Amino acid sequence: MGGPESIKHGCKERTERKIAIAIQSAAGLVWAHDRAATQPSFRGACPRTREVQGNGPAIVFLPSLARDSDDYDAVASGLADAGYRVLRPQPRGIGRSRGPMKNISLHDFARDVAEVVTRLGAGRAVLVGHAYGNWVARMTAVDHPQLVRGVVIAAAAAKQYAPELTVAVTKAGDLALPDNERLEALRFAFFAPGNDATVWLTGWHPEVRDSQRAALAAVKQDEWWSGGSAPLLDLQAAQDPFKPATKRNEMKNEFSDRVTLVVIDNASDALIPEQPKAVVDALVEWVSLLP
Repeated sequence: MGGPESIKHGCKERTERKIAIAIQSAAGLVWAHDRAATQPSFRGACPRTREVQGNGPAIVFLPSLARDSDDYDAVASGLADAGYRVLRPQPRGIGRSRGPMKNISLHDFARDVAEVVTRLGAGRAVLVGHAYGNWVARMTAVDHPQLVRGVVIAAAAAKQYAPELTVAVTKAGDLALPDNERLEALRFAFFAPGNDATVWLTGWHPEVRDSQRAALAAVKQDEWWSGGSAPLLDLQAAQDPFKPATKRNEMKNEFSDRVTLVVIDNASDALIPEQPKAVVDALVEWVSLLP
């Protein structure tokens, strides 16, 4: 970590308006973003880019299982327009983001996030973890509390949920299955009735799914469950089978005034593509009140 050797310069030489800059952590993660520029781009690896959008306090998005950070385009634009700097690291193994994928745990993913916050978030950020990403966000807040202003757990599962949901997640992201079977799984686990589940037929990276699940399994739930001591927004979807109404107050009951609970109607576990404006509004209102 640290010196100039950590910066890898990407893409064959050509003049373009943007330069892809990859940041490599000690663990090997490479994360890319775009910056406006007029000089030639650099030689070497060419990471898939994600823009650093906006200026202001940093907000980091951490995506769902086996999905990429481009799921949050609309929400990122809304937050940038509201005066925030939005960072969207690509998880290990997706695009040109790389690092060990075996014998790892959530602690490794937390170090990756800490690297992004330190280098591009001015050393402090709000973490928005969506579905699987909420576990990474909470682990980061436990391991690196000095970097975390607040934690948003968006469409986070309850402590215990039905095993058939895990099966549905696997089917939804299995590109070898026919679309009708995948759509059935998407509608069961991710999308509220009437919402367009076809938008998630693409965007899956099944090659990282098993590693991400193993990283979660390598850590006891009570190591990350609290999300540290930072303020916490429990951003729920009203029709989310991973957290039904009977579990609505699970976090609030356990952590009391530290938790703010917001429920978004007409959404399930996908949440963000289902109701992007409502998500932006909830985030802006809550983050504006943080110290």
